[in-house]
Amino acid sequence: MKGIWYCCFYKYHNDKENMKMNSKVTKIVGILFDKDRRYVFLANRGLMPGDTDKRYLWHKFKTRMGYYPDLDHPKTFNEKLQWLKLYDRKPEYTTMVDKFEVKKYVASVIGEKYVIPTLGVWEHFKDIDFDNLPNQFVLKCTHDSGGLVIVRDKSKINYNTIRRKIDKSLKVDYFKYNREWPYKRVKPRIIAEQYMKDINTQNLSVYKIFCFSGTPYLIQTIQNDKTQDETIDYFDTSWRLLKLKQNFPNSRVPLRKPVTLEEMLKLARILSQGHPFLRTDFYEVNGQVFFSEFTFYTDAGFEVFHPDIWDKRLGKMLEIPALKER
Repeated sequence: MKGIWYCCFYKYHNDKENMKMNSKVTKIVGILFDKDRRYVFLANRGLMPGDTDKRYLWHKFKTRMGYYPDLDHPKTFNEKLQWLKLYDRKPEYTTMVDKFEVKKYVASVIGEKYVIPTLGVWEHFKDIDFDNLPNQFVLKCTHDSGGLVIVRDKSKINYNTIRRKIDKSLKVDYFKYNREWPYKRVKPRIIAEQYMKDINTQNLSVYKIFCFSGTPYLIQTIQNDKTQDETIDYFDTSWRLLKLKQNFPNSRVPLRKPVTLEEMLKLARILSQGHPFLRTDFYEVNGQVFFSEFTFYTDAGFEVFHPDIWDKRLGKMLEIPALKER
């Protein structure tokens, strides 16, 4: 019996390693023989002297979406998000994507009660005074989307593991990979936030509201728990499930309608006024709404819609300023 289990494990391990190797080989082959992938790879490393944001986005869009975008006369939603990256650049956008500065902005518009309390902010990991933090808290970086650490029991944390993750995130130039202009000038810092827990669920669900010129249109919901891998569902503003998916599968059991849905939609309308497109994200915690973050370019405008009619449908919703010849 032990021999059978060993053989099964050995095959699984080898298959897993082979998958990793095949993935690396595929990536290398793609870089070598696909001019668009090669351009993106070299540009990310500063090895393309003539690189511009427009040229970079043109090449990357092709690698992710399968066709070259029309960046002068965009029609689809994803094309228009690239246009906004290039030409809709207002100074306040930097504040709105900075995970520390945005708290003050949101509090000034809809009230401080919707903002998750900040426990501290630092420029370096070594400056964090863990003794003065509560037993449960969340660490994140102000300028990216990957430097997140959830601490549920401070006595059990591995400080070296956390330090490596945070230090790595602090070095990330988040603007470089997708040319999302607002992140270019965000100062990399670390913030600690109050740990938020809903009595009805193990993990907080996030409700991401797509707003067009101040009008909410659809809601993206994400689930990620022990029973299933990450899933994403889309609802309209009346909480009707839509036949739509992008980079993750739909869930087996969609989220229930949040009791605070109407309040979320009201706040989204207020916060998104004056913006051609703005995704406003919220949590519902024990019957109370809390702001999560703003996103000007959902999925960086690099994710295919299934069915693809949604890319055109949302593209019609997104009204951008008068197009000029560029």
